[in-house]
Amino acid sequence: MIKVGKKIPDAELLLTGNKTRKLSDYRGKWLVLYFYPKASTPGCTQEGLDFKEAIYKFRRQSTTILGASRDSLKAQENFKAKQGFPFDLVADKEESLCQAFAVIKMKNMYGKQVRGIERSTFIIDDQGILRHEWRGVKVKGHVEDVLETLKALKKGA
Repeated sequence: MIKVGKKIPDAELLLTGNKTRKLSDYRGKWLVLYFYPKASTPGCTQEGLDFKEAIYKFRRQSTTILGASRDSLKAQENFKAKQGFPFDLVADKEESLCQAFAVIKMKNMYGKQVRGIERSTFIIDDQGILRHEWRGVKVKGHVEDVLETLKALKKGA
């Protein structure tokens, strides 16, 4: 299990555009990695749009944004294209990235227990160290909180 202040695992990523990367490929830049339950659902769409709206503020901080879910590459491609997201989405169908960050939880949906992604966000510094995490995220105001936390962390770095 990852911990704040520790190096993150070097997971393989399947990104929109049918690109493969490793988390280590992002060293040298700060990274915001956010996990959402399902592409093209209202809360996940709003969270992505909030990141899209703030993309230039994150870029000014030399920070890359990646969104991740268990959706297929095709679903992620459609979601990115429809919403015009200016950042890549990770298709983690095998759940390896989800497992590495321990975001799979049992959740109640319409009175039934289901396995799903707990909305979570992680800030990883330019050395691959986890600097901050949010779990059980509420969408409203979250992106602003991430940006402010990122700025504070970079000031202290």
